Amino acid sequence: MITKRIIPCLDVRDGRVVKGVNFEGLRDVADPAELADYYSRSGADELVFYDITASAEGRRLFTDVLRRTASKVFIPLTVGGGINTLDDFDRVLKCGADKVSVNSGAIRDPALIREAAGRYGSQCVVLSVDVKRVDGAFRVFARGGRDDTGIEAIGWIREGVRNGAGEIVVNSIDTDGVRGGFDTELLKAVCAAVRVPVIASGGAGSVRDFIELFRQVPEADAGLAASIFHFGDVRIEELKREMAAAGIPVRL
Repeated sequence: MITKRIIPCLDVRDGRVVKGVNFEGLRDVADPAELADYYSRSGADELVFYDITASAEGRRLFTDVLRRTASKVFIPLTVGGGINTLDDFDRVLKCGADKVSVNSGAIRDPALIREAAGRYGSQCVVLSVDVKRVDGAFRVFARGGRDDTGIEAIGWIREGVRNGAGEIVVNSIDTDGVRGGFDTELLKAVCAAVRVPVIASGGAGSVRDFIELFRQVPEADAGLAASIFHFGDVRIEELKREMAAAGIPVRL
């Protein structure tokens, strides 16, 4: 049986890990390299590093911070933020990333996913999608959740997989940082639409939320969270023990 992955997320701004609510009100948390080292030693299955203002500020991801962080990580590392070209993929991979997450760059140029998958393989290309309900429909947002693209989310995700994305990260803006549980309605719709690994992001507030995620959406492959891990509300070792006790397969 395939084990469910637990993935901490480092949202990085100006070289520091930050966290907010509904993508707003960001506050300082820690140095990304120190936090990455802690998670690498604490049982995390993978780690995600997002330079969250790179796209909004129209710049490249800070490679010096990434190199320092990657040097501390001995688990798979996914990196995103300001990924707009194949050169950006190449630069990030050379800094130590195992997978590259593309979001706003794919919205601007959907061919980027196909080109990256052709050069590096689908297993290297992660499509990250920021989703929010607008008039009852799931819509794709860009530039760190700032811009409503008008694109219907489930169709966009299907297209990304057809183009070669090997993994999907579903970021629910509605539940981000609220700690009221994952957006299972959205995740069920995504998992029904594609046959690649789906990572749930946004809303984790307790151990119970992860257990409910995998019970209600057994097709989901991983749960991603930030603040509950950063602030010590939930420790990964404890989370995995509780999941195993609940009958959910995890790597202990």
